[in-house]
Amino acid sequence: MDIADRLKLDVPVLQAGMGGGIAGAPLVAAVSAAGALGTLGLAPPGRLESAIEQVREQTPDRAVAVNLLMPFTRHRHIEVCLKAKIDIAVMGFAIDRALIGQLSEAGIFVIVMVGTEKQARQALACGAHGLIAQGREAGGHLVGTMTQADFLPKALALAGSRPVFAAGGIATAADTRAALAAGAAGAVAGTRFLLTHESGAHPEYQKRIIDADRTLETTAFGLAWPERHRVIPNATTDRWCHPDGRARRLPAAINRFSAPLSRMPDRGDGALLHLQHPALPFLTPITLTADMPAKWADRAALYAGETALRLNRVTTAAQAVADLTP
Repeated sequence: MDIADRLKLDVPVLQAGMGGGIAGAPLVAAVSAAGALGTLGLAPPGRLESAIEQVREQTPDRAVAVNLLMPFTRHRHIEVCLKAKIDIAVMGFAIDRALIGQLSEAGIFVIVMVGTEKQARQALACGAHGLIAQGREAGGHLVGTMTQADFLPKALALAGSRPVFAAGGIATAADTRAALAAGAAGAVAGTRFLLTHESGAHPEYQKRIIDADRTLETTAFGLAWPERHRVIPNATTDRWCHPDGRARRLPAAINRFSAPLSRMPDRGDGALLHLQHPALPFLTPITLTADMPAKWADRAALYAGETALRLNRVTTAAQAVADLTP
């Protein structure tokens, strides 16, 4: 398989499908226009449908990709993707054999994000066309349990002829070259694309990433989604995390039993974050987007990978693609 041709790539770089309003149509279209693969983050079905239309209108010769964040993916999301005839679906945080089959039958290329050999085997057995091998240094929510450099060879050995993309620790052209030299079909970057003018991230969020001197792997912002995630510190983590990032007892206990809340209808991130406060242990996964007050930076989850320590500017998406091009 010529993966560059299949994904309509000029550059072996994929933009991570960051949810919560970060990877919307403006970012995805700009990344795709620059020759890489832009990926839409999951949004309520109506907004997702509109975003797909916008990306297709702005970059008609490029592939359209959607990140299906499985804890929050509903039947209506799938209907939207099938009706719009998207080209690529990225599946993460659960592996659904029936859904992979349904998408494949519709001609959609299915990539599953994995972080362990067990997950890789399961995804391949369920018919995934490719894998994203995520290292634990990645930002946002994590399936990765070891560094990308350690996990990538294991995923490649299992995948055989199917493509594997490296995620975690990708910030520069040198990082992309290293991933390709190790056998990856391409590199996936998140934080580098969050720090662009086209991303939906609030400027204060971007500033805090640039100023960060460390990241935390934690489960603190786990209400409704009690999975590990990587963030930069703020007043909330100062209050509710141990120095090593572990969530303190109260939020950890609340989050542990909160997974069923992910089935609730979308009620708007802004409304929920308005009710959130660093002094209270009810911490949702909601992040800070440009339409929110800057002061909320101390109550929101400020997702970022370890590459935050190597990134020092906000650029255009086209420049970010250029910076990652091997």
